[in-house]
Amino acid sequence: MKRVTSAAKAAHEDAAPIAALKALRHPNPLCGPNSLREQNPLCHPNVKMKNKRLHWTGVVLVTILYASLGANWARADELDDLARDFWAWRAAEMPVSTDDIPRLERPAGWVPDWSATAVASYRRQVGEFEKRRAAVDASKWPVPRQVDYRLMGSAIARARWELDDLAAWKKNPNFYLDQTLGAYFHLLLVPPPFGAARGANIVATLKAVPKILADGRANLTEPVRPFAELALDQLGDVRPRLLASVRALKPLLDAESQKQIDAAADAAAQGLESYRQWLAGKLDSMSPQSAIGAAGYIYFLKNVALLPYSPEQLLEIGRQEWARSVSFQTYEEHNHLGDAELPLPASIDEEIARERRDEEAVRKYLAEKRILSVPSWVQHYTWRAMPDYLKPLEGVAEADDFTSPSRLKEDCVRYMDPPSAGLGYFALADAKDPRTGIVHEGVPGHYFQLSLSWAHPDAIRRHYYDSGANEGIGFYAEEMLLEAGLFDNSPRSREIIDNMMRLRALRVEVDVKLALGEFTIAQGAEYLQKTVPMDPQTAHAEAKFFASSPGQAISYQIGKTQIMRFLAEARRQQGEKFDLQAFHDFLWMNGNVPIALQRWEYLGLKDDLETVEKMKP
Repeated sequence: MKRVTSAAKAAHEDAAPIAALKALRHPNPLCGPNSLREQNPLCHPNVKMKNKRLHWTGVVLVTILYASLGANWARADELDDLARDFWAWRAAEMPVSTDDIPRLERPAGWVPDWSATAVASYRRQVGEFEKRRAAVDASKWPVPRQVDYRLMGSAIARARWELDDLAAWKKNPNFYLDQTLGAYFHLLLVPPPFGAARGANIVATLKAVPKILADGRANLTEPVRPFAELALDQLGDVRPRLLASVRALKPLLDAESQKQIDAAADAAAQGLESYRQWLAGKLDSMSPQSAIGAAGYIYFLKNVALLPYSPEQLLEIGRQEWARSVSFQTYEEHNHLGDAELPLPASIDEEIARERRDEEAVRKYLAEKRILSVPSWVQHYTWRAMPDYLKPLEGVAEADDFTSPSRLKEDCVRYMDPPSAGLGYFALADAKDPRTGIVHEGVPGHYFQLSLSWAHPDAIRRHYYDSGANEGIGFYAEEMLLEAGLFDNSPRSREIIDNMMRLRALRVEVDVKLALGEFTIAQGAEYLQKTVPMDPQTAHAEAKFFASSPGQAISYQIGKTQIMRFLAEARRQQGEKFDLQAFHDFLWMNGNVPIALQRWEYLGLKDDLETVEKMKP
């Protein structure tokens, strides 16, 4: 009794997870044939259920059940011990990247460490995690718990793949710009104020730049020329860009950080310039091969992404979806021949104001059409003008802040440039109709989905991430809302969504061919530029990112394809009882979980996982 009282108090103090479950309506997987039925008080016949959805009373019981077994980790067993230790380690080890989905909450005062000693430690520790997981026998556990076991297998495999297969720390000179400029940029993304602790972290990160780059020079024993050329592109005018950022930032910092930041920035600039000279001198001796190769790529598909498709099958899916999207765009354009193009807003203030109205309208549309539950506790996806301290380094990483598990009461922010016909592909679409970006990046896309998943009562699912599910949901949301009528009032906006479908389909071919060595980065960029079509700057940025992050570009299209198949199977299995809103609520809440695992838990279908287990390089 005492434990339940304590848990209830903890649950009251952090209402977000309770509210998440309270607002979400979904079939109760905890009482199904694959569940913890015997251990779950919600499955008792005296607990009232309506339309197979959880009542608020049941939701409180679920939350207290989880909380009573531990405030942060719901079950005190060997898997949870492993998960707790792994995610604490991962928060310090995981490299900074340009991707915004996997950003983690770092330890206080954290700076990247990729010294030879640290790399050896990382590789040793991931081996220890592999042994600990292998020692756990989950074969007789209920399906939801087996899903958690497989999630930890995927998470550990990702760390292994990054260290040994991708091996950016010894192959990719651009990797060390992410750990320096990227790490600094990330610290600027949360909106002001800049407190003393944050200011000290910014200064410490700048001070660490020379050492990180020196470690990089020692580690880069197999440098790849195309990645070095990309790094040199970024380093061309790095000193004035970095110092311009620091000048704009300095007045916002505390007094002690203001005293130190100029010297730290100058040392960082010197380190970056020295790194540029070193790369230029080594360029001719570097390998031209940027592809990870078939073995490394299939390891990712099988062990990390849990995708039941071979590279050849991925290409076929991409090609079919490309033809479909081109056809849809053609029909839409033909139906509205002669219609005026969408006008651009007159100012950034006008664009921001429209985005705020549109974001509210999208939330209302989701609720009124019973497409997806919208908990009132989820904050808003907002746009702000690009601040002067970010602008000089724009492009170093995604300029947004999705918040984090401990900041669920704060609005998400994306930083925007003024509207102009010269904007890149996505920014121009945002300026024409903010909804085209809102539905993927904001509501019901990444920010909304991550918020729900960060409030999951299962700690393993709160921490785990997988771009296949995350990006698949974001892309699925675009076409789903297109078909649901959200864009019916703007035919030109429908054309934009169709063209984005075309891009995501083409990304599959670019990803696979870059990974297998059938495309160079330049060829991938040219292919996107001509076939989408899109501006050369965005095309080059896409190809660069996909070459250094194999498997990421397929996540949009392949994730969406998996979701649509999942929905069709759920409707066939449930018949007249199928509820789209209930299905979406389950999908979004578990949006960090690979779709193959969601199918198993929700429908009892394990065929995709059996296919994955049989895959060979």
